[in-house]
Amino acid sequence: MGEQEKLHGKMSQMWKIYKTCMPDVASAYDELPMEVYKDGALSGKIKRMMALTGALAHGCRACILYQTEEALTLGATAEEILEACAVAISLGGTMGAGETTRVVQFLEEKGLLEELKRDN
Repeated sequence: MGEQEKLHGKMSQMWKIYKTCMPDVASAYDELPMEVYKDGALSGKIKRMMALTGALAHGCRACILYQTEEALTLGATAEEILEACAVAISLGGTMGAGETTRVVQFLEEKGLLEELKRDN
């Protein structure tokens, strides 16, 4: 397991502990994302990639890894995720570019960049 995958796993563990300690806050918090990220005029996958772009521009490492994983779960390809990263780089400059390397490492650890690297 790679560094970003371990980090993502550790953050998920700590969030579960927080939810156990603060169930009312966690329950209230969980309601909004469940509503926001469901399919509507935009698919949940597109919404997760939008959230990834915002997370990259703001430099939230937990959000970056979480939104990348959620987008992958909803069927996003590595190429789609990297295009979302490009939007973040355009919006966030150096911050977006620097944080995009975290996504690249995460996708690399999952073996999802091999085909793109071969094609380019």
